[in-house]
Amino acid sequence: MPRISTTEDQRLEEARTRKKHWKRWGPYLSEREWGTVREDYSPDGTAWEYFPHDHARSRAYRWGEDGIGGISDRHQMMCFGLASWNGRDPILKERLFGLTGNQGNHGEDVKECYFYLDSTPTHSYMRMLYKYPQAEFPYEFLVEENRRRGRRQPEFELLDTGVFSENRYFDLLVEYAKADVEDILIRITAVNRGPEAAPLHVLPQFWFRNTWSWGKDLRRPIARAAASVPGSSCVELQHWQYGKRWLLCAGNPGMLFTENETNYVRLFNGKNRCAYVKDAFHEYLVQGNKFAVNPDLMGTKVAAHYPLHLAPGASVTLKLRLTDIEPLAGLDTNSPGTGIITSPGHAERAQGVPGTNDFAAGFDALFATRQKEADEFYESRIPKNLSADAKAVMRQSFAGMLWSKQFYHYEVRAWLEGDPAGPKPPEERKKGRNKDWAQLYNEDIISMPDKWEYPWYAAWDLAFHCIPIALVDPDFAKEQLILLLREWYMHPNGQLPAYEWAFSDVNPPVHAWAAWRVYKIERRVRGVADRAFLERVFHKLLLNFTWWINRKDPDGANIFQGGFLGLDNIGVFDRSAPLPTGGHLEQSDGTSWMGMYCLNMLAIALELAKEDPAYEDVASKFFEHFVYIAHAMNDIGIDGMALWDNEDGFYYDVLRLPDGSQHFLKIRSMVGLIPLFGVETLEPEIVDRLPGFKRRMQWFMDNHADVPEHIEMTQRSARGVRRLLSLVNRKQLKRVLERMLDEDEFLSPYGVRALSRFHLDHPYEVQVNGNISRVAYEPAESGTGLFGGNSNWRGPIWFPVNYLLVESLQLLHHYYGEDFKVECPTHWNRESDLWRIAAEISRRLVLIFLRDRTGRRPVAGGTEVFQSDPHWRDLILFYEYFHGDNGAGLGASHQTGWTGLVAKLLEQSGE
Repeated sequence: MPRISTTEDQRLEEARTRKKHWKRWGPYLSEREWGTVREDYSPDGTAWEYFPHDHARSRAYRWGEDGIGGISDRHQMMCFGLASWNGRDPILKERLFGLTGNQGNHGEDVKECYFYLDSTPTHSYMRMLYKYPQAEFPYEFLVEENRRRGRRQPEFELLDTGVFSENRYFDLLVEYAKADVEDILIRITAVNRGPEAAPLHVLPQFWFRNTWSWGKDLRRPIARAAASVPGSSCVELQHWQYGKRWLLCAGNPGMLFTENETNYVRLFNGKNRCAYVKDAFHEYLVQGNKFAVNPDLMGTKVAAHYPLHLAPGASVTLKLRLTDIEPLAGLDTNSPGTGIITSPGHAERAQGVPGTNDFAAGFDALFATRQKEADEFYESRIPKNLSADAKAVMRQSFAGMLWSKQFYHYEVRAWLEGDPAGPKPPEERKKGRNKDWAQLYNEDIISMPDKWEYPWYAAWDLAFHCIPIALVDPDFAKEQLILLLREWYMHPNGQLPAYEWAFSDVNPPVHAWAAWRVYKIERRVRGVADRAFLERVFHKLLLNFTWWINRKDPDGANIFQGGFLGLDNIGVFDRSAPLPTGGHLEQSDGTSWMGMYCLNMLAIALELAKEDPAYEDVASKFFEHFVYIAHAMNDIGIDGMALWDNEDGFYYDVLRLPDGSQHFLKIRSMVGLIPLFGVETLEPEIVDRLPGFKRRMQWFMDNHADVPEHIEMTQRSARGVRRLLSLVNRKQLKRVLERMLDEDEFLSPYGVRALSRFHLDHPYEVQVNGNISRVAYEPAESGTGLFGGNSNWRGPIWFPVNYLLVESLQLLHHYYGEDFKVECPTHWNRESDLWRIAAEISRRLVLIFLRDRTGRRPVAGGTEVFQSDPHWRDLILFYEYFHGDNGAGLGASHQTGWTGLVAKLLEQSGE
């Protein structure tokens, strides 16, 4: 049995055993459905232009829904979110605004201020904050100023426009507390932070995802006004899949009804299918069209309208309830106590759950209880010896990860063929994006990198997400890893889908690593070793490993290609496109990732072999394959050229030209550090109990003279011979670390840079066909448009590879111990062992988020409100990557996904 120490742990166990479906409802709305590939039906794949932000309020989505601070059921049939209007904006604020990939000077970018503050893994309690300006939202100013700026200039953000000056904005705090699986209490608190009274319209909205307009399923749900207890408004919600639910709104707000249907008149000068359409609430409130909403008080989209006028510093709390309790059934309307459930067939509610007429003490008490339970849960997960600041960082990082779950729906075959009720897709689609992935059918809750900037899964991002998630919800982490290996995700040839913009792109193969780490984290956190999970993952990964061998090692020489491999613009050429020189790249990182993959699969096979000897043979296979890769990288390569440059003491990509000549691309980048990831130790107590594997390994070593270069053995362990498998041998390790730990090269005050600072004064250049291609150190945003220009691997700090560096150094220390020391930092005449070096890199990474001695957080850079304003300074954003010199956050601002690894670093290494 797993360890259960808190009420939230009990809920997790009930969800795992399917006793109660606590995760049925959660923050599963996207923050941007418009501008996505899945909503793009253009002939040429111009997703941003086909479905822009201006269409979103008026056009029904085909594959999902979006909103602000919203929730939905796990199939996203029913949705709830926040809408608001300050009396000045040209449109009703129903969704977050941002620039498209073609508008931003550094690609797509959300231009809003919102923060995930708390969530339990079952979403029994959630809290988020949206900051809404009182001045007119500067839509056009943001577009025009970012268009004016070049790639060498910083992005122009909402805070730069001045709309928050004098604190003229509203804080909108949205909270959810589950009384039960299908009984959700909602609290929205609006605060006027400005110096003057200001109007605010708050419109909590409920709507059904449009599943009926596409000609495949004509069943139509309905929301209609219903009788309610005094002092509140009530809407009855009926869906063919879930039956009846009710939305109760305290304070008797006016209820507005319409349909979640496209406004063809506005968008296409066409004819509407019904009288009331998706943008009706905007028309009603902003345009003053009182005929836009349904006077019969029914539809598929409904809003409670709360018109407010807040004095300076004043606040108002709105209370709602989305429930499966029939409000008036068997209920004494004069009693605030727990009601009797007559619908839909449940037993009596637990003690402490307020009756449906109780929006006072009982309602607030339930919130207090869930908050207390959330505190108790995180006290059991966050180390007690951390500072209050570090604990807050860790908790907000978990909140960001849990809020970033999203219902993701994309059926490629249906998308390619079009819907019965829609127009026939253009013929170009049959030869265009994702045409080779017709088997892909996605309809699941998935951890997203960033629900606005990247509202689609990415294979290697997802693997990293699962590490910190496993600390709080190992079951969800395991489900995510299994999901991408299922037949409706994985290609029949064994390839994992990369992301919706190009499923056939290749991400680094880190799935096996993540599965192995999640397995060990769960064993430590919950006291349970889920071997069935490990075995299930292993068998599917065998298919993926075979795909890599067959597709990415064209010459059969154990030197791998793979394209950009997630490192976007790190190379002097686009590594996913045909080279302008002809020929191909032999990739140091691609080959290293495969060496790491071999060792991860070896570790899993050895674990499974403890109980099933059949796995000894396949363990031997991965052992031998690793040695072949290590030998090819370091000794022979293709036609005698290795990826190791002994003169420089570093690993490089090799350019192999059509005439047979080969050249190092001497860029000192993360590509040359990734070989450090290929490391594992073989413990004597494991090897000695597997005689078949041990015998085969010994034979292999005896009959391959080159093996000792990549396998070291020591008697350090009291239990016998410990062996080290490493792509980088002892001599090479010292030379690589000399560069990596040099503060004039890779080592930043805030982690390890993706490109050496050496290239600031010594850019790498290649001249091809009269054109010069150049790589220089750029510590902030990218100065090129390669891969959209919205990420940069030419100098900034990235958490996923830094995390792997920390882990690799720890593994190397496990073998070498105190006998191996190097200067850290280089040239400081102070030597440290590898464990201390790993801790030092971890400490530098964590410093990005913690207040320094002056009270400033490096992540916030020069944005002063985040440094000193009491209403901002405790709000932390987990960016995509970080400035290579000062640690300021860059790229996607809510990519808690892999940057959430900071929680794991704090948990394992502290501050």
